[in-house]
Amino acid sequence: MTNPASAPSPHRRPAGLALGFLTGGVIGASLTAFIGGCVVERAPLVVTGLALPAVYGLAYFLGTLPRRARRAAVVPCTALARIEAREATKAETSDVPVRFELSVVPDDAPAFRVEMWQDVNQVELPDYRPRGVVVVEYPPDRPWKTRIVERPTPQWEERAAGAEMDAVPGPVVKGETPSGCAGGLLTLLGLLLGVAAVLLLFRADLFDSDGGTNDGRAPSAPAPTPSVSVSVSSSWSTSTVTSATGTVTLGSGQSMLDGNQLREAVESLTRGADRRRALTVVVQERMLTVVFSPTGVRAAGFDPRSLPYDRVPDLVEEAGTTPGVGTARSWQLIADGVTGSLRLRVVVTGSGGSGTLEADGRGTVLGRSSGS
Repeated sequence: MTNPASAPSPHRRPAGLALGFLTGGVIGASLTAFIGGCVVERAPLVVTGLALPAVYGLAYFLGTLPRRARRAAVVPCTALARIEAREATKAETSDVPVRFELSVVPDDAPAFRVEMWQDVNQVELPDYRPRGVVVVEYPPDRPWKTRIVERPTPQWEERAAGAEMDAVPGPVVKGETPSGCAGGLLTLLGLLLGVAAVLLLFRADLFDSDGGTNDGRAPSAPAPTPSVSVSVSSSWSTSTVTSATGTVTLGSGQSMLDGNQLREAVESLTRGADRRRALTVVVQERMLTVVFSPTGVRAAGFDPRSLPYDRVPDLVEEAGTTPGVGTARSWQLIADGVTGSLRLRVVVTGSGGSGTLEADGRGTVLGRSSGS
């Protein structure tokens, strides 16, 4: 029998630690780019998140292809081995992961002990008893890759059936040791650095998406300004102005048809630097609402101060005389300038129905209709 000799146990190579660090960086960068791109709706980030792992996988495949080709060309060695220890774990499937400790005795090389894991069918597990002899294969340069041959050739099966082997002394050859804390920390560090790299490189897209244009898109509308209140004509009247609308509410007993009440209400919303054009103006008995054009966006509209204030009371009165309206109970004036030309529509609701009057921007009646 060949004198027993121990094979060196492999160790965790620096290349393996570097690969774990790089893999962590790719995972962190790709996930951050993909999720961030979906949140802020940036196509370059989403594409980066999807392309990065694909490029990394292709580079790894091409980089390791020569080594894998060399290993595939190596003819494995076949030898007899004695089972020194066997430890099976629980499994929910028919194949059970089993840890073997073997004494391998090649025909033309020193014997060695090796520890290995292999899945064994539960039905065949009794065939692998301690001190039993089995046929194994292993690469000559990597004895820790030893595998039990489940279906050996008749020649090797006959040799194993009649062989008597002693245990091989010496250290046990094991597979590549786990990376441990150092490998785990390097992978975590790579992941964090990958996240930081994406946040740094794409900080403009992720954190400044509201400033300026990106990808040809128009800038976002400015955030609403705080509401303010001012007095109009009476201590009971209030005016509320936001970035999109302005509202004036009169006190009890007052009406927008009284004197210059409507004019003063409109001017309270447009005084100072607030000279934006209006899209729609809605006037009711004690309430005025102005819908302004968005700031910084060119859109059709009209100057709300150009309303024919003197004609409003007459238009409301004339709409109330529409046949079938009866006693007037409420009225509403809608000034619309979305299409570019100002149009007025007065609706009066009474005890018998409603009457509608259409007029142009100067207050000239264009038509009228009634409804039930």
